[in-house]
Amino acid sequence: MSKPLSDHEKKKQISVRGLAGVENVADLKTNFNRHLHFTLVKDRNVATKRDYYYALANTVRDHVVGRWIRTQQHYYEKDPKRVYYLSLEFYMGRTLQNTMVNLALENACDEAMYQMGLEMEELEEIEEDAGLGNGGLGRLAACFLDSMASLGLAAYGYGIRYEFGIFNQKISKSGYQIEEADDWLRYGNPWEKARPEYMRPVHYYGRTEHTPDGVKWVDTQVVLALPYDTPVPGYRNNIVNTMRLWSAKAPCEFNLKDFNVGGYIQAVLDRNLAENISRVLYPNDNFFEGKELRLKQEYFVVAATLQDIIRRFKVSKFGSREIARTNFQELPNKVAIQLNDTHPALAIPELMRVLVDDEKLAWDEAWDICVRTCAYTNHTVLPEALERWPIDLFAKLLPRHLEIVYEINRRHMERVASLYPGDFDRMRRMSLIEEGGGKRVNMAHLCIVGAHAVNGVARIHSDILKATVFKDFYEMDPHKFQNKTNGITPRRWLVMCNPGLAEVIAEKIGEDFIRDLDQLRKLEAFVNDDGFIRDIAAIKQENKMKFAVHLEEHYKVKINPNSMFDIQVKRIHEYKRQLLNCLHIITFYNRIKKEPNKAWVPRTIMIGGKAAPGYHTAKMIIRLITAIGEVVNNDPVVGDRLKVIFLENYRVTLAEKAIPAADLSEQISTAGTEASGTGNMKFMLNGALTIGTMDGANVEMNEEAGEGNLFIFGMRVEDVDEMDKKGYNAHDYYSRIPELKQCMDQISGGYFSPKEPGLFKDIVDLLMYHDRFKVFADYEDYIKCQDHVSAVYKNPKVWTKKVIYNIAGSGKFSSDRTISQYAREIWGVEPTLEKIAAPDDPK
Repeated sequence: MSKPLSDHEKKKQISVRGLAGVENVADLKTNFNRHLHFTLVKDRNVATKRDYYYALANTVRDHVVGRWIRTQQHYYEKDPKRVYYLSLEFYMGRTLQNTMVNLALENACDEAMYQMGLEMEELEEIEEDAGLGNGGLGRLAACFLDSMASLGLAAYGYGIRYEFGIFNQKISKSGYQIEEADDWLRYGNPWEKARPEYMRPVHYYGRTEHTPDGVKWVDTQVVLALPYDTPVPGYRNNIVNTMRLWSAKAPCEFNLKDFNVGGYIQAVLDRNLAENISRVLYPNDNFFEGKELRLKQEYFVVAATLQDIIRRFKVSKFGSREIARTNFQELPNKVAIQLNDTHPALAIPELMRVLVDDEKLAWDEAWDICVRTCAYTNHTVLPEALERWPIDLFAKLLPRHLEIVYEINRRHMERVASLYPGDFDRMRRMSLIEEGGGKRVNMAHLCIVGAHAVNGVARIHSDILKATVFKDFYEMDPHKFQNKTNGITPRRWLVMCNPGLAEVIAEKIGEDFIRDLDQLRKLEAFVNDDGFIRDIAAIKQENKMKFAVHLEEHYKVKINPNSMFDIQVKRIHEYKRQLLNCLHIITFYNRIKKEPNKAWVPRTIMIGGKAAPGYHTAKMIIRLITAIGEVVNNDPVVGDRLKVIFLENYRVTLAEKAIPAADLSEQISTAGTEASGTGNMKFMLNGALTIGTMDGANVEMNEEAGEGNLFIFGMRVEDVDEMDKKGYNAHDYYSRIPELKQCMDQISGGYFSPKEPGLFKDIVDLLMYHDRFKVFADYEDYIKCQDHVSAVYKNPKVWTKKVIYNIAGSGKFSSDRTISQYAREIWGVEPTLEKIAAPDDPK
């Protein structure tokens, strides 16, 4: 076998990552040294690896800045409709490599570093992940920013610059999750630019005064919102959009009235209270935590952002004249606000407050403008995830907004009563104010009433919203409801993280698939091409070898690179059913023990993900996985035929390593619970086959890849509904299925926790008596399906053909397609693949 190419040599061969000739390598070296000298105040004698990373980051950033300024000038000249994507989470990951890919700089930078004796991959590893999100929702926002820039939309991401993002997860020696603060800004962030000139006040507390001139919100406490801008480059189109994240600052006079009574020191220390607003990301995924600080965060991002939106709207350019735009009827024609889940729902009453109280518009006119401007994306049907704010807290923190919500609800209830006279039960169900067990504001209802479009994030999810959760609203306003199936950016999730696969594809069909992922369909023509089958299999094997090295380094477990890499990575949650995966691992283990001489298909099973710190069950699921791993990995009878690894600290950067190496992707949520999933799409694009339920986007993936190219098992949504009606009894399955009984008896009897036999009592009780997600009901079919997976894996050619069908069918799951649909069907703007002039081009 020929010696594998080094990463440097490989990059020099890869056309899709930009040619070294695009940029003068000598100029890059000069600029790198200039930054090392003038920005970092170092020379090569004392510089550290981190200094080299910062010098490179600043060198690359220089190439962004001219395009960034020119893009903003372009938008100012053209005055297009602007899209504002409001999200409490942006899970960006690392920026350096993504920027180099989008600007076609990667090979030139790699060559420059090589000539200077530096290793590009080592420098890239120094960058901290921008982990300002929990999982799917925040990562989706990041993919959307990439696509909006790549499609030439005048779009802005608005969120919070959390000082501490999603915690770093450590697994202790005893196998438990430990959380460590993610101090990602400790060494500074070369990609952001503070904009103190656009600082905005945000008000809290106080009271309302109703005067003949209108309503005033007075005696408030003020916190300042300081914006930090991060460039978002499109893919090789010279467009650079902006993500603006707000940081909380105390005003100078904050509590300094105490100075007069000798409390000066305390007053200055108390400034922290204001600045805590942007201190830390709440680490809950699909779970609502009704804390005052969280509500403050939600209002903080909305209030600051709307001031920015209206400031930008008012300054308009007609011909060569700059004029103040005062006609708010124009707002929906010039502004689209997309609410990423209910977290920024306060944008609706805040926009009403601005239009009615500050701009003095009549209610009806303001409401019409508000509804036409705002749109809402729903991300979950789980009841525990839906935001319902207690009235008392709402009244204390945002008294004027509560009055506005009550008025919105009064008019809404009048409309419901007129359409459905005498149907008081429907009125109760549709009210924005829930009465039972303490009054609460239902934020999803507020979003539906205050928006012109409501969308789910996969076809099955959108259908469930219309049929169940929001059925009443759908019956009243069917025109509002849409579906926008999620997508992922092919730049990060193929070109950047799997360059070998990107190159093999480019050799067959050219490079245009990076901008138009539907072109992957052309690969179906090569499904019987032996050379192509070999190439695809070789790339996968190479990715596995590389990941195996990483795993052995980090986990001190010997990995069999010829084993099937079976991976489930996502937040730890009962509905995602990592416990079902555990039951398969134990079943497989027991079978090997029973027949050690049988020719088993070896597997390396990896599970990764963070558990919310307050979610006891999720933390115990992690402990169970690590306990199973301790037993399995040290059993000499099993050897390398089964290894179990818990992937510590799963995040964007680890996903970029794991996903290209996966053979099998586990997408096994109970049907009807996973809104969409996007990890499933990343695995599909990178040549892993899916074992999954008919849930979320799996349904559409199954259609696109072709029947039989995914491993589908388990109950459908209608089966789950039927079971809910007649009742689910876990004990029936336990007593009927001997292998399941053996697994459960081993867990409850201390087989995996010999020093603490009762350690997993809570998990056993959950599965036997309180399991909302019906793990046992799908166990038998799941095990059968896993046997089928192993049988197919024995025939590499058949397996790889299925892989090719999956890659060829993944075009639909580009976030470019998703964003094009949002643009045309919700925001009323037209995407374009046109380039604008580069900074060094004459205008």
